[in-house]
Amino acid sequence: MNHFDTIAEFEKEFKRLFNKYKTLNDDFEKFKNILIVAPTGVGKNFVIVHFSPPIKIVKARMACRALHGRSLRIIYAYFEQNQRIEFIEIYFKGEKENEDRERIKEYLKNQNPVHRSI
Repeated sequence: MNHFDTIAEFEKEFKRLFNKYKTLNDDFEKFKNILIVAPTGVGKNFVIVHFSPPIKIVKARMACRALHGRSLRIIYAYFEQNQRIEFIEIYFKGEKENEDRERIKEYLKNQNPVHRSI
């Protein structure tokens, strides 16, 4: 079973988007259920944008019913050793073109493999 965490920026973005898209909580729970089965996803809706053991950074499309056939983008880190997923960013492509690469770089810089459980 995977363990899910979020960073503070993700939580702020999620709350802002929830105010616009009321189905977001349910849609996000369905998305997490997919990740439990396939942590790096399946198909063209999931792309690994960074890989350096022990972390894979994945960019995924998440269906949002309130968007009527359109999707949100989620960036998350997957730690295979301890089956943990940490959500980094969520955004609507209609409002923002690409992921925040600086945030991803900063996130990776703050990861300290010395303190990881094996």
